[in-house]
Amino acid sequence: MTGCLVKLREVFDDLKPSEKKVARYILNYTDEVVGMPIGELAERSGVSKAAVVRLSKTLGFSGYRDFAIEIAGDMASQKPDGNEYTDIQPGDKLETIIKNVCLNNKKAIDDTLQVLDQGEVKKAVEAVHKAKQINFYGVGASGIVALDASQKFMRINKFCQAYTDPHLQVTAAANLMKGDVAFAISYSGETKDILESARVAKQSGAIIIAVTKYGKSTLSETADIKLFLSSPETTMRSGAMASRIAQLNMIDIVFSGVASMEYRQIKKNLDRTYKMTHLKKNNK
Repeated sequence: MTGCLVKLREVFDDLKPSEKKVARYILNYTDEVVGMPIGELAERSGVSKAAVVRLSKTLGFSGYRDFAIEIAGDMASQKPDGNEYTDIQPGDKLETIIKNVCLNNKKAIDDTLQVLDQGEVKKAVEAVHKAKQINFYGVGASGIVALDASQKFMRINKFCQAYTDPHLQVTAAANLMKGDVAFAISYSGETKDILESARVAKQSGAIIIAVTKYGKSTLSETADIKLFLSSPETTMRSGAMASRIAQLNMIDIVFSGVASMEYRQIKKNLDRTYKMTHLKKNNK
């Protein structure tokens, strides 16, 4: 899947008014839009042809023709199985809740795959591979992701630390050096504490890797490497759960990439750490 429609949904709130009109029409009447000439789309959306072209370029396409081809590709690859993001409603049966939570988490991973830039992932893997020190910054639910990331990379003998306290984040960021890596984890990309920590780390010469939602944000503009995510935002904040899953999945991707690159040495580290943690079990 090309992910064109997913990207369109993610950037919708940041679009200019005329571009929003086109985007809204495309998302509401996607079946009709496939194969539609630019003039007709502009007329039905109530905008000029130039607005349609601007939207195409906002999404990274050279023009409307490429944009239209990607939309058609998305529609051709979609399966009519009803697997759409579903909000949790008060009074739902437990069976429904189980199904919807699992579906939303799965969809967050699937949609993230569509907006993921393999080139950026490669840059992140190489930066972590070369780094002498790695910091993970996150607050709230993203702080849990930071802690998980630190635990993973510590097991393969990477000098790393997770910081969930904003004061400790900026303190650690100020002591980073050129070539070190700082992961700034914020789904919105607008968390004040994370932005401050990322700026301080950048001033120290560190490489900033953003783990954030697809589209334009203050964090994505600050970062050197952008690992984009996609997940639902819903009224009961089931989106907060799905976005956490998408973040954890992204960390797993980078970890696996580094592990593959350093496999021989890492296997020794994993074997040693497994042996030591295994001793902590209550063996009867």
